[in-house]
Amino acid sequence: MSAACDTSRAAANRYFELLRQRTPRERAVILAGLVSAVRQLALASERAAHPDLSPRAVEARVAARLYGPTIASRFFPDIFIE
Repeated sequence: MSAACDTSRAAANRYFELLRQRTPRERAVILAGLVSAVRQLALASERAAHPDLSPRAVEARVAARLYGPTIASRFFPDIFIE
């Protein structure tokens, strides 16, 4: 696994060592939290960039960012996604 550019190799190794000590369930909970954080950041970014859009249109734009426009258009067929 690779470390982030701003993380030392020693810190990254320690992080992955601690992750390996977690149970699969604990790792799944951590992952779910990270996924939620990414989604919340994407929503905030879209709201800030497009304050005039409806909440549903913002959700559609986030879906397009996270899953691609083809998938997003399946869930939001009534919304034009650029």
